[in-house]
Amino acid sequence: MALIDMFLSRAVKRGQLTLHRPGKPPATFGTPDPEYGHVTIRFADHGVAARIVRNPALAAGEMYMDGRLTVDRDDIMGLVRLLKRNSAWERGQNALKPSAFVTGLGAVKHRLDRINMERRSKRNVAHHYDLSARLYDLFLDADKQYSCAYYTSPDNPLEQAQTDKLAHIAAKLALRPGMRVLDIGCGWGGMALYLNRHFGVEVLGVTLSEEQLKIARERAAAAGVADQVRFELIDYRRVDGRFDRIVSVGMFEHVGPPQYRTFFRKCRDLLTPDGVMLLHTIGRLGPPSVTDDWTTKYIFPGGYNPALSEVMQAFEGLKLFLTDVEVLRLHYAYTLHEWYARTLAARDAIVALYDERFYRMWTFYLAGAANAFENGGLVNYQIQFSRSRTALPITRDYMIEGERALRRG
Repeated sequence: MALIDMFLSRAVKRGQLTLHRPGKPPATFGTPDPEYGHVTIRFADHGVAARIVRNPALAAGEMYMDGRLTVDRDDIMGLVRLLKRNSAWERGQNALKPSAFVTGLGAVKHRLDRINMERRSKRNVAHHYDLSARLYDLFLDADKQYSCAYYTSPDNPLEQAQTDKLAHIAAKLALRPGMRVLDIGCGWGGMALYLNRHFGVEVLGVTLSEEQLKIARERAAAAGVADQVRFELIDYRRVDGRFDRIVSVGMFEHVGPPQYRTFFRKCRDLLTPDGVMLLHTIGRLGPPSVTDDWTTKYIFPGGYNPALSEVMQAFEGLKLFLTDVEVLRLHYAYTLHEWYARTLAARDAIVALYDERFYRMWTFYLAGAANAFENGGLVNYQIQFSRSRTALPITRDYMIEGERALRRG
């Protein structure tokens, strides 16, 4: 039996995968199961199987991008879901792991890549966030929220879920008019503008993306609040001043574990004595690990999703009160499925903007990410800190009441 057959027979137990390759009859793996589905893939040449067996975490995506691995009906989501459901995180099985040698080399390289000193941080951010603004317009909501939405119902439209996310986070900040807020990793400015609009707070948003900065400033000017909502191209380590509140959504994944303590120490120093911080980040359910090779190479160089233990250890001894932790399990899966559907609908526009290879890369990224939250070991953490023991109410009622008021308004 060829190595790829052994590999796939271990990887697919429920549902079925049919493989077509040159010079051999089709082979089907697994057992019929309507919940898992039946996916058909095709290898264009004899080299595809060898590449995948050596390092599936990197080669599967590359072969798909290059058109050497194709999926009938172009159903890359179905393929990723079938494989990921068969190795779901809670069952502790993973037939798709690369060899120990490849894993060891990858771990060393990853630890070097995620050091994320300032110059490297800007370069890493530009790799992803300085892509054409038109691309993001094609699959994001109108407010350009490029982070996990908050679904009070899985059936809610993306626009509502993203607005509900803003309300969910804003309620945890316990804002009052006149406060100064720092938004670390402000994206295209949606959070900062929302907080100013609903609470009359002054906001400084910082980013390392020149494309995001340009659009955020244009949005503030168009809203007539450029004097209250400012955006700067600056590393968080270079921010000065004091802030009543700090919010950071989807940025901590780019900090890198060697810089975690620096990040929390800087945030503590930027907060007023009664200051509060809300950190929203992708995180892993298991122990510390590494980012897979394909994601590091093509999507988020220097990116890493922390284990909760790494976050907890990073702020110990800094005199920050941990005041709330919430785990969002499926919200990002819902979000990513919507982004994926919109990307499919915008196929021709994306190919015209870039090319076929980029389109396949993007769909592979979204399919993999969706299934990492749906069947893998990723979640979102919302972690609240305060410098004061008494700055926040002693129950969570204010969060619920504040969120409901924002959603009504």
